[in-house]
Amino acid sequence: MLDILAYGAAALIVAALGIVVYATTKPDTFTVERSTTIGAPPTDIYPLIADLRAMNTWNPFVEHDPTIEITYMGPPSGAGAVHTWRGNRNVGEGRIEITEATPPSSIVMQLDMLKPMKAHNRVTFTLQPEGLGTKVTWAMSGAQPLMGKIMSVFIDCDRMVGSRFEAGLAKLKAIAER
Repeated sequence: MLDILAYGAAALIVAALGIVVYATTKPDTFTVERSTTIGAPPTDIYPLIADLRAMNTWNPFVEHDPTIEITYMGPPSGAGAVHTWRGNRNVGEGRIEITEATPPSSIVMQLDMLKPMKAHNRVTFTLQPEGLGTKVTWAMSGAQPLMGKIMSVFIDCDRMVGSRFEAGLAKLKAIAER
């Protein structure tokens, strides 16, 4: 019986080490990016992103907690606009600040997650005229520490976060095309 337990424990240790070794081969950074074409000019779409209150009407990351606490600071839109939030385990806690705003073509934000896990990521929105509409791209990038690499062995973060970006862009499209 002891031999079976010893072999089982050894197998678990080898498997865990194998996962860690495999995880270390993953990139040190990540990027998640999704795009859609919206039938509206960039000048109509830009304010729906650069104003964080307007953004939160279509932002899929706040909808998973009807009692989320959001606090806005700084100017109403553009560089320096900030919102902090505290919510349930589905939305966590953090802060986002618009660090660069170039109307009507781009917005760059600093996303600082505090819960459920700490992360500091760059979020960018680019708006490019395309035919009679605008191609809107939502991207997030950042460092991927070892714990993130290990999680990525089991969870497809690109698909998970990307599906939220797709849902948000669909809502943004519906609002902008009204």
